[in-house]
Amino acid sequence: MERPLFYSGGYIQDFFEARREALRLEIEKYGRDYFLNVSEADLAKHLIDKYSFTAPSIKEDGICVANEEEVRIDVSRDPMWSDMDDDGPRYAKGIAITIAVPFEGDGVLFNFRPSSYTLSPPRGEVVGQEIHIIYMRLSHDAEELKRDYQGDVREIKSNLQVIQRDVQQYNESLLPFIRDSIRRRKEKIIKDTGLVASLGLPIRKRDGAPKTYAIPEIRKKAVLTPPPATEKAFKPEPALDMALYENALDIIKGMVHVMERSPRAFATMGEEDLRQHFLVQLNGQFEGSATGETFNYEGKTDILVRKDDRNVFIAECKFWKGEKGLSETIDQILSYTSWRDTKTAIILFNRGKNFSAVLEKIPGIVKALGCFKRDEGKRGETEFRFVLHQPDDVSRELILTIMAFNVPVPEKAAPGA
Repeated sequence: MERPLFYSGGYIQDFFEARREALRLEIEKYGRDYFLNVSEADLAKHLIDKYSFTAPSIKEDGICVANEEEVRIDVSRDPMWSDMDDDGPRYAKGIAITIAVPFEGDGVLFNFRPSSYTLSPPRGEVVGQEIHIIYMRLSHDAEELKRDYQGDVREIKSNLQVIQRDVQQYNESLLPFIRDSIRRRKEKIIKDTGLVASLGLPIRKRDGAPKTYAIPEIRKKAVLTPPPATEKAFKPEPALDMALYENALDIIKGMVHVMERSPRAFATMGEEDLRQHFLVQLNGQFEGSATGETFNYEGKTDILVRKDDRNVFIAECKFWKGEKGLSETIDQILSYTSWRDTKTAIILFNRGKNFSAVLEKIPGIVKALGCFKRDEGKRGETEFRFVLHQPDDVSRELILTIMAFNVPVPEKAAPGA
C-alpha cells in the first residue's frame, strides 16, 4: 500500500483556527463559581500548555535503517520487465528498506500543509517520534538510494522551516486570545448575575450543582489538570486600589534615598528605629492609618496600612541574615495575612559589603517556597515582585514585593554577614 504524502491533510491555518475554537468552547464550559474564583494567570497558563504546539525538528544524527525485508514489486509498468502480450500484473523480487528519521516536537503537524509549501512532498508515515520512509528497490545501487533519502529529508526540513514560523505565530496568539475570551466570559457571568439580582426574588439553590468543570484527558500531556479554585460560591468584593500599594512602596523608596544622602544619621539604627522612620512618612500620606507592631490575623506585623477598614499594605522590616533568614521572614509574613490580605512587602536591609551577592540570591529563595506561583520580574535594580498563594488556599493569590537596600555600616562596628 502506498504511503500518504506528508503535509496533505489540509491547511495548517485551518487546523489552528479549529484549535482556537476548541479553546474558546472549553472556557465556556467552566462552572460559574470555579471560573470567577480561579486565578486568571494560572488558568491562562494551563490553557497555553494544553493548546500550544512544539514545531517538529529533525534529529539528523539519529537517522538509521529501521527495517529491511524482501518483497514482491509490481513491475508491469516498467518497460524493461513488462511483456507486450501480458496485460496483467507482473512481480519481481526486490527489497524494501525503511529509513527512520527521528524528530522532536508534535508529529501531528506533519499532516498539515504550511502557509507555503512544495508541490511534491515525500511519502511516509509518523510512527511515535520517528518518520518512516520506505524505499522499494530492485537494484542494489546504494548511492542512488542515499541520494533519494537525503533529498527527501531536505524536502521535509524545508517545509518544517515554514511550519516552525506558523507554529510560533499561533503560539504567540494564544495569550491575547485567552485573555480576551476570559474577559468576555467573566463579563457575561457578572451581567447575568446582576440581571437575576435585579429581579428581587429569592434564588432556589440547586442540590448537587457542580462548581467545577473537569477537563478531559487530551492527546498532548500525560497529566494535565486545570488549576485549582475554591469550591465556595463566588462573592464579589471591592478591589483594593493598586495605586495605594504602589504609593506606599514609593514613600519607602523615597525615604531610603534620604538615608543614602545622610548615611551617618542612620548608621546606628536597628530594625525598630528604621521601622519608625518609615511609619512617620507613611502616616503623613495615609492620615494616621499606618501602624507598627500591629496584630493582624495570627501575628504582629512591623508595618500595617489600613484604608477604609481594609489592609492596603503589610510589610516586614528585616536585616539580611542569610538565605534561611529571608525564607523565615516570608513564612512569617504569610502567617500574618488573612484570606483578604493580598498586598505585602519585605523591606530588606543589608549592612554587609557584598550587596550584589544578596540581590542574586533573592529570586531563588522565593522560588523555592511551597507557596511560590510566579516571578513578576524586577521593578528596579533592587526591587523584586512575586506572586504567592495563601498557605491554605492555592487559588487565592497575594503580591510580595521585596525591596532591598544597602544601609550604612556603623563606623566602629564590624560589617555584618
